[in-house]
Amino acid sequence: MPLRLLLADDHEVVREGLKVLLEQQGFDVVAEAGDGREAIQRAREAGPDVAVLDLSMPELNGLDASLEIGRVSPRTRCILLTMHSEYPHVIEALRGGLRGYVVKTHAATDLVHAIHEVCRGRIYLSASISQAVIETFLAKAEPAPDPLTPREREVLQLVADGKTTKEIAEQLGVSVKTAEGHRIRIMKRLDIHATAGLVRYAIRQGLVQP
Repeated sequence: MPLRLLLADDHEVVREGLKVLLEQQGFDVVAEAGDGREAIQRAREAGPDVAVLDLSMPELNGLDASLEIGRVSPRTRCILLTMHSEYPHVIEALRGGLRGYVVKTHAATDLVHAIHEVCRGRIYLSASISQAVIETFLAKAEPAPDPLTPREREVLQLVADGKTTKEIAEQLGVSVKTAEGHRIRIMKRLDIHATAGLVRYAIRQGLVQP
């Protein structure tokens, strides 16, 4: 029985390319999504073996979507696609349950292998990411923890996407006061005092595209 996959990327042409590649290798793409929230819903409905998630997606990034997928579909293993081999949350994300990191530029050669590896219970990292992790270990440098909680990261992404406080509150199902409180705490934690600064930070973290 072929492995069942969920593909999540906000660029339809990228999804189609990955789907063709993976189906040629004998996988069954049972669900697709264009943003992080839709990916969670599709994972809940389909219960795929593996979810392949782009990092920079609208509504909710791939990292935080993977954490929620782990809750709604515990059997699903998640692989993150990223443009950045130096992505700063690799170790934190692996501790949180993410099983694979594949650099998009190497997806054609790495992704099939990554899927098989994570389904064997292993962790897969593209070579450039592995090198960064090894260098951190050899330098005995503990990676700096993310100053934001997953909820604050979610709010930050929505701010960077241009959502107003009212729109953020409606999307998260909280009061405007609560949404504004999140925004204020984010600014304090990051020592950033303007929306433009928050947008630049989100781009540097890979949560949104420039």
